[in-house]
Amino acid sequence: MNNPHRGFITYIKKERDKLNSQNPKINCVAIFTNFNIPEKANAALEIADFLSKKGITVAFHMLTKERIFRMHRHRSNFVYLPTDELYQNADVVAVFGGDGTILDAARYAAPYDIPLLCFNLGRVGYMAELELSELDLLAKICDGNYTFDERSMLSVEVMNAEKKIRKTSFALNDAVLTYGSMARLVDLELYECGQFLTKYRADGLILSTPTGSTAYSMSAGGSIIDPKLGAICVTPICPYSLISRPILFHDKSVLEIKNISKREKIIYLVIDGKINIELYFNDVVRITKSDMRTRLIRVKDSSFYTNLRAKLCTIDSL
Repeated sequence: MNNPHRGFITYIKKERDKLNSQNPKINCVAIFTNFNIPEKANAALEIADFLSKKGITVAFHMLTKERIFRMHRHRSNFVYLPTDELYQNADVVAVFGGDGTILDAARYAAPYDIPLLCFNLGRVGYMAELELSELDLLAKICDGNYTFDERSMLSVEVMNAEKKIRKTSFALNDAVLTYGSMARLVDLELYECGQFLTKYRADGLILSTPTGSTAYSMSAGGSIIDPKLGAICVTPICPYSLISRPILFHDKSVLEIKNISKREKIIYLVIDGKINIELYFNDVVRITKSDMRTRLIRVKDSSFYTNLRAKLCTIDSL
């Protein structure tokens, strides 16, 4: 992606990597959650109280100030900042919610290369490190006793028929091309590094990171990918074919998906389940590995596969 902040992002990465080798003391933690849900608001404020007692500054978005004061939960170590200042000043972002909330937080934190500490308040929470019953582990973080789990992200560019870029974005989970709210077949062409690979007639196409491989892609029959691998998975959704299968590409690949659906005037590109972009006939979506990354704080000695098994068992019990 032709990112105007690329140099800035690279500089931040280098500087943070120098510091992260020593895990410096955490001075400021930003809180990210949906304060309209009492369970999440109370959980976030409970952690904020704990951090405040440890002498750590806790930062909230300025729009939450009135609500926190009404709840009589303000503390002297709490500060309220606009979005940019919130992420510029934070050493860590503490996220309370499910995977959707974590994806939202990653979109804000990734440009600043700020790590996320995720508490699961959703149903599964693949990316979450802690449950609310594990608050005792917070002391390890305050003491600098933690590691980072680095997750790759996708750069997404939407180009018109003249190859002019009209939209750019990035994704931690996936980019999905589909008709929209109705289940209708769309026609798409897939190119790898400029070479035509195959044509799809399907309900849609999912391009996922290893992180996103346990989300929509897995449900559509895509491969589960270890986050340590550099890969992009292309998974067709209900293909009208006997031979269409998910394909795993190296993350250095340049993937292009061309909309050749003549019957539908518009199809949609959905990024991380949040951003919707209209695609017209002959529009091309270019997918590459992003310069940005998402870093997750880990304090427990458990592997990706141990967590995967536990989360899959959780799904089976729902």
